[in-house]
Amino acid sequence: MLVIGATGRFAGLVVPELVRRGARVRALIRDPAKVAAARGSGLSETVIGDLRNRESLNEAVRGADGVFHIGPAFAPDEAALGITLVEAAKRAGVQKFVFSSVAQPTNARLKNHASKVPVEDALYSSTLDYTILHPVNFMQNIASVRPSIVETGVFSEPFPKTAKVARVDYRDVAEVAAIALTSDRLSFATLELAAEGRPSREEIAAHMSDALGRQIAAGEPSFETWARSIRHGYTNRELALLSKVHEHYALYGLGGNSLTLRAALDREPRSLRGYVEELARQAA
Repeated sequence: MLVIGATGRFAGLVVPELVRRGARVRALIRDPAKVAAARGSGLSETVIGDLRNRESLNEAVRGADGVFHIGPAFAPDEAALGITLVEAAKRAGVQKFVFSSVAQPTNARLKNHASKVPVEDALYSSTLDYTILHPVNFMQNIASVRPSIVETGVFSEPFPKTAKVARVDYRDVAEVAAIALTSDRLSFATLELAAEGRPSREEIAAHMSDALGRQIAAGEPSFETWARSIRHGYTNRELALLSKVHEHYALYGLGGNSLTLRAALDREPRSLRGYVEELARQAA
């Protein structure tokens, strides 16, 4: 099985799920310095290269039974890269393809969501055994600001603290991806993936307060203030796209239903409360 982005925060969670199911996993990795760390997750082999290099891409897909793909967030050529990978998989005779897309990909107001549609179309217009995943907001985004929460006692996001936003633990998404790649149970499915409920930031802060044993407040900074506080190295273009996502949350929240994830996993999805409690134990 080929995993694209195996050294990243999200695709990296797919690797151990595949290994647990007995799959041999290959990764396409851009940075040779990350190979050793990636092999620690159970990779069988690595190919140095990237999606923009046809030679390395063809080498990566050669002989693979399946491909997991999550596109580079906010990349201007994200759609083209995904289509190129689908075409390479077809040429190589790959059987299964799992694409981690996004909730509401047809929401044309959000360009980073709509950029997934051409990749989905390429899969629908192929003979590949595909599974398309539509996860909502990742719980792991909270982990990225955990040090700030612990230090300041405030959990801040740049939209109203009362906004209802569906979330999902990407470990559950990774498990669904592994099920799809190693069995036929989820073949040709397009799956909305969300945990139970649509918690507001006020509710999340209350869970954090309980878990940490001290008061955590829900902050409402402006997008500009929030952007200055994060350390992810976003470009101005990427920040502009991200601001549109948060504007959408401010106006409408984000919908999501847990029924499909529960059915795909054949168990209850991981909860937001449980995730917050894990973060609290890490902070102890």
